[in-house]
Amino acid sequence: MNKGGMFMNAKKNKNRFEVTLTFVTWFAIFLVWFLVTNLREVSSLILPSPQEVWETFIAIVRNGYNNISIWQHLSDSFVRLFWAVAVAFVTAVPLGLLSGYFGKFRAVIDSIVQFYRPIPPLAYYALLILWMGIDDASKVTLLYLAAFAPIYIACVAAVNSVNQDYILSSRSLGASQKDVFLKIVLPACMPDIFTGLRTAMGFAYTTLVAAEMTAATSGIGWMVIDASRYLKSDVMFVGIIIMGITGILMDSGLLYLENKFIFWKGKD
Repeated sequence: MNKGGMFMNAKKNKNRFEVTLTFVTWFAIFLVWFLVTNLREVSSLILPSPQEVWETFIAIVRNGYNNISIWQHLSDSFVRLFWAVAVAFVTAVPLGLLSGYFGKFRAVIDSIVQFYRPIPPLAYYALLILWMGIDDASKVTLLYLAAFAPIYIACVAAVNSVNQDYILSSRSLGASQKDVFLKIVLPACMPDIFTGLRTAMGFAYTTLVAAEMTAATSGIGWMVIDASRYLKSDVMFVGIIIMGITGILMDSGLLYLENKFIFWKGKD
């Protein structure tokens, strides 16, 4: 067997081992959860059993929550999330690339991003409600700000990490500034841009609960917050598990698109 075949077999075996390890980890977590709750070690008010969570999930799928179907809750949340991330992507990518390419442009934008980025979203959410009202505009804006910074920072870092030898070589061959940007800089930045998008999606999703906790009447984040007010831990677990699974699916989808379209990632 040649070296290439040995390498591929070793990679497949490694992937199988990692998948098996992941399965064993989650099986162990589920087993501990099942044993602790069924042996009555803790109150079901604090930690509901897997059976209770499953029954609650089936009831919510059939009857909805607060007279709203689970699909409507998910739809409302994802409409807010995708609008915010889409607008953040469209604005952060060009601003980030320009900031990485031109120092003066970066001096204007970067300080603003670095100022608000460490601030917890709830700290300025009250201001957004005051300025924009309690409808979806303030919620989408909050998610937009959460998603903008990771994409912008990834773009700036991507431009700064482009191999200068490629740029100098292309210019020595007569390439214009536009050609250098479109054919050298932009393709080299795409892997980091996708990484920033994945980070932004995750951060915006975690901010979703904060965005839906004030003056909302639907959404998966609102469902969790509303259940917490009435100590409905089983509903909270259902909402959290749904958010976790959908988050994994979104990240896996973005990773699939990255591997499919950014096929040159990791290749010099």
